[in-house]
Order: sequence, then structure tokens, then C-alpha cells
Amino acid sequence: MITVTERAKEKALELIQKDHKPADSFIRVGVEGGGCSGLTYKLDFDNVQLPDDKVFEDKGIKIVCDKKSFLYLIGTELDFSDGLNGKGFSFINPNASRTCGCGESFSV
Repeated sequence: MITVTERAKEKALELIQKDHKPADSFIRVGVEGGGCSGLTYKLDFDNVQLPDDKVFEDKGIKIVCDKKSFLYLIGTELDFSDGLNGKGFSFINPNASRTCGCGESFSV
């Protein structure tokens, strides 16, 4: 399962409304090759669900992930921070064994 914090939920809803996304929009998360540690996170808003997608709902937010990425994201929590140490969404991933200094990539 993939979950969201209350802060991530509030920011996602705010961005969906602010960017005039369709009412049925959801958070799409994924993993792709790249970065200094080998894998990078992807996050976007989408409203097209594919047949092999894994679908979760937490705190009223729908989260969708492709099947391959899900293997790397099992148990991950999506958070949002707007503090001095960085602003944006972040992935709290218990499967990541190493992250790079900037926190943008990871390995398992």
C-alpha cells in the first residue's frame, strides 16, 4: 500500500484545484532509472487509469502506481514540506537502502 500524510493530501487537493485539473484526477507515483543512486521517483496528477495499475486510497486521495514501480514503493508514504530545508513532495520509502545527498534518487 502507498499512503499520504495529511499535509500531502491538503497540498494535492490544493494543486488539483489551482491547476484546474479534472475532478476525477488522482496522484500517479512511479519509479524510473536515473539519479546518482540508480532510481528516481516520479509524481504527477493524472485521470487515466491503465489496466495493470495498482490503485490505493488513503485519506480520501486516490493514488495510482504502475505494477513495476509498485515493487519499489510498497509501504511508501507520500509527504509534503514547505519548510526551510526544502519545499515539495517527498517519498518516505522503507525499501530504499541508500539515498543520494539531494534526496532525489535511491537504491534498493
